[in-house]
Amino acid sequence: MKMRMLGQGLEVSAIGLGCMGMSQSYGPNPGDEQAMIKVLRDAVDLGGVTFFDTAEVYGPFVNEELVGKALAPIRDRVVIATKFGFEFTEDGKPVGTSSRPEVIKRAVEGSLRRLGLDTIELYYQHRVDPNVPIEDVAGTVKELIEAGKVRHFGMSEAAAGTIRRAHTVQPVTAVQSEYSLWTRTQEAEVLPTLEELGIGFVPFSPLGKGFLTGKIDTSTTFTAGDIRASIPRFEQDARQANQDLVDLLGRVAVRKGSTPAQIALAWLLARKPWIVPIPGTRRIERLQENLGAAEIELSDADLTEIQDATDKIEIQGARYPEHLERQTGL
Repeated sequence: MKMRMLGQGLEVSAIGLGCMGMSQSYGPNPGDEQAMIKVLRDAVDLGGVTFFDTAEVYGPFVNEELVGKALAPIRDRVVIATKFGFEFTEDGKPVGTSSRPEVIKRAVEGSLRRLGLDTIELYYQHRVDPNVPIEDVAGTVKELIEAGKVRHFGMSEAAAGTIRRAHTVQPVTAVQSEYSLWTRTQEAEVLPTLEELGIGFVPFSPLGKGFLTGKIDTSTTFTAGDIRASIPRFEQDARQANQDLVDLLGRVAVRKGSTPAQIALAWLLARKPWIVPIPGTRRIERLQENLGAAEIELSDADLTEIQDATDKIEIQGARYPEHLERQTGL
């Protein structure tokens, strides 16, 4: 596996692994624990992955526990990123965003315990809290870094101006947002800001929550507990309208002897050398397919073909239902 550099000298594998789906969001039943542990360890041992992404709210809490348990024997070979930014009831139910300093300090102790770490390598603010100045958030993380509990500060779904303000207090190592061939809003302001400031970018849902793999069409049904059932972009009419994008990826994939998913990931890798996508999966064969994208070289002609074609495709449907979109800082 090739390596890439995020901000502040943090080196990680060119493709990471998003772990959320192992515990939630893609059906009523999370993945079997032993099977998920095997996927996580195989990602390191067979695929060379060093970068794993989780969060306290995934589950809640159980995804961190899974990642911590799975990676404990190989902890010195990996970078584990997790996130704070939600408040919970006494029985562990999330009740909304909160990045008050006392919430962050409580959250880091829980994440350290569940992950079995002395220090969290990359600690993201999961969602910008409009009620807490970002300078206070960055200052709190700076204190955690000085205390040795955190090494690097990250932000998720933050706007360019917010990133700049945070960066003046505590240098930001990476920003995480949804980014793929069908979600490109970050190109206008966020990506230029990151390039200017020397901050890495970590796209989540780089395969469009599965749509860009070519495995989803208008006949696909989503089970209870699958987040895609609530996303406008996955409504049947939208899927039909957005099929042109999958067809494009398929044409390039045939020429390259690869798959649509690999082309979608290779396109992201070709954008900038400091972009590190984190596709998620519960299956070994999909893991192997995704990691194979790191070996695909898209030529200038390939990239021009993709750009020219996508310029003519108008993606239909919002990426989130309104209540979730309101939680983003974009």
